[in-house]
Amino acid sequence: MATNDVTRHQHPRDPGHRTSTRRQHLIVAATAIAAVNTMSTLAVAGPAVSFIPHRAIYDISLANSATGSGVEGLTGRMVYEFNGSKCDGYTQTMRFVSRMTNQEGAETINDLRNSSFEDAAASRLRFSSTQYQNDKIAEASQGDAMRGKAGASASVDLVKPAKSRVTLPGDVYFPMQHAAALITAARDGRSIVQANLYDGAEKGDKYYLTTTAIGRKTERSAVKSKASVTGADRLAEFDSWPMAISYFEPGQNKIDAVPTYELSVQYYENGVTGNLKIDYGGFAIAGVLKDLTFLEPAKCNTANP
Repeated sequence: MATNDVTRHQHPRDPGHRTSTRRQHLIVAATAIAAVNTMSTLAVAGPAVSFIPHRAIYDISLANSATGSGVEGLTGRMVYEFNGSKCDGYTQTMRFVSRMTNQEGAETINDLRNSSFEDAAASRLRFSSTQYQNDKIAEASQGDAMRGKAGASASVDLVKPAKSRVTLPGDVYFPMQHAAALITAARDGRSIVQANLYDGAEKGDKYYLTTTAIGRKTERSAVKSKASVTGADRLAEFDSWPMAISYFEPGQNKIDAVPTYELSVQYYENGVTGNLKIDYGGFAIAGVLKDLTFLEPAKCNTANP
């Protein structure tokens, strides 16, 4: 998944708000995660990565909560859909609805809705995100990021929350580009990777430094279909890897810094994310894949491959 908006300038002691707004990175968790050689820049090489259009549904729950975190309970559901092709680009949509209970027993209903389009050359990323809290719009972001040749800096024209232009460094990766590099690195047997990621998170004006640990490959023959996961039998046709991705604020010394949060997933070479966990330090949430539907693949236009 693939991608990812960890803080939205809300009060740091308000975990209900913080959890819902950080959920935009579940897009990244579902499709685009960091990858490449140890301490190197990202590069895509080797056999082509083929992402398969699909719809995945996850049940979300509170995995653990430390004393003083302010989080007593959390339940929710996330629906993620991926479409597109290597010719026409990729579209991602996600809706995440959760109910969080604080230590006083008060409940907050959070509803996060995201959509994005990334062209096949990773030269353009359009994104839109709206967050509702108790049926009222709490925050919205929308923008268009573009860049020229490989390695050139990217410029982001933001429409929401306010019109502005942001410049990103040349080594920033967009979500699907990120995901392809991840699979390539995993196939090559790389285990510790670093990369910068931009997906329009937060207010669209920042990117994150990521460090990823890639575990040992789970051979496709070892994958067992779970009866509780509708449509998951086809996952046995694909290799997968356990991955843990730590997200840092730009400029931090990652040797000493504590990550803003950490995402752990089982990631398949076809772009499907299995079960996942997001650890914010004071509390963590778990996502269990409950339903998986493979969609009709988009056909490339042979006149414009």
